[in-house]
Amino acid sequence: MLIRNIAIIAHVDHGKTTLVDAMLRQSGTFRANESVIERVMDSNELERERGITILAKNTAVFYHGLKINIVDTPGHSDFGGEVERALKMVDGVMLLVDASEGPLPQTRYVLGKALEANLPPILVINKIDRADARPQEVLNEVYDLFIDLDAKEEQLDFPVLYTNAKAGTASSDPGKGEDLQPLFEAIVNTIPPPAGDAASTLQILVANLDYSDYLGRLAIARVFNGTLRTGEDVAIAKLDGTLQKTRITKLFSFSGLKRTDSTETILGDIVSIAGVEGITIGETITSAETPAPLPPITIDEPTIAMQFTVNTSPFAGREGDYVTSRNLRERLEKELLTNVSLRMEETGSTDSFKVMGRGELQLSILIEMMRREGYELMVGKPEIVTRRVDAKLMEPVKQHTVSRLYRVAGRDSSSSDRRAGRRPGRSIYRVFFVELAGAWRAVHRPGGRCL
Repeated sequence: MLIRNIAIIAHVDHGKTTLVDAMLRQSGTFRANESVIERVMDSNELERERGITILAKNTAVFYHGLKINIVDTPGHSDFGGEVERALKMVDGVMLLVDASEGPLPQTRYVLGKALEANLPPILVINKIDRADARPQEVLNEVYDLFIDLDAKEEQLDFPVLYTNAKAGTASSDPGKGEDLQPLFEAIVNTIPPPAGDAASTLQILVANLDYSDYLGRLAIARVFNGTLRTGEDVAIAKLDGTLQKTRITKLFSFSGLKRTDSTETILGDIVSIAGVEGITIGETITSAETPAPLPPITIDEPTIAMQFTVNTSPFAGREGDYVTSRNLRERLEKELLTNVSLRMEETGSTDSFKVMGRGELQLSILIEMMRREGYELMVGKPEIVTRRVDAKLMEPVKQHTVSRLYRVAGRDSSSSDRRAGRRPGRSIYRVFFVELAGAWRAVHRPGGRCL
């Protein structure tokens, strides 16, 4: 079977999940009379409430006998760890940009990661039906972004499509298009087939985890080399360098939103594997006789930290079911298994833990999930994670974008100056001004403490 693996990357709210909905519908995944909710890939309760993607998820569609594995990634920089591991599973990316807003900070981040991995891009300028759409200007801004990120010459030769994800149309010309066939054709022609050798030593990299009430922990992984069969004895190359021998009890491949039983893997496919106790993200399933582990997934370091503490207030124990430090520790350790961008450190107290992540939104999502699960805890104020580089104390640098009408530009500029920590005679950040149609945009790059 011919396979293509692609990740959809974009800034938050530029229409990734809506476009996946349209691709699922037009590929025949759903029956004609089947009722399907909007943003069907956003299955998490908090994702549907907030209208954003938090967890990377994969699906598969079929186009003229070819299987296209699609990974839908989060659009917020706080969940960048999800994007980084998703890029390990694919051979190309679909860069989605809003036809009005253009490339924004997360666009820069995810595109930079894709270019580092030498993944060929397809540019999709979405929401072409907006009244304030400016497709040509946005295309020029994207080219400038590629050049600013030191893209190679061959990476600049990418196809450009204009889409209306809600209507399910795509075209090489703005304002035209009847369906998504041009998009499917671009994926087939631009994204290379998976490399590797099905007869070589088994190498399957675990990039995500799932859970089944009947099968337990499921490893979602990409087949880089070799062939895995149900009932086969294999070795798990752990992150500490040790090997753990086990037997594969169940294999699944993806078809639409469902997992289908499989007896053996296909080279380059994304599969789900059951029967591997204790497996974690970044580990390699390899041959027991001739193990050949793959390099583990590397994730950018956390930038912000908060203290998670047992509730000691006068109202402790009135709302939550899990209130002890043991409950808190077990829940945080469980989160670390699937959230590779989080870190946890012990503190001087047995009742407190230092949790580090990529941003306040990521940690607030974790806190809200724990609260809904019945955990009761106290949290401290966010603190910047610093580290020493060449004996110098370093802090993270953020990019802060403000878009406003001209009449309020002055107020926003002075407010941003104060928040960015400007001092008389000393500038600790760079600011760029960009003119939009009837609006003003400033891009600040302050230190992490200033925000």
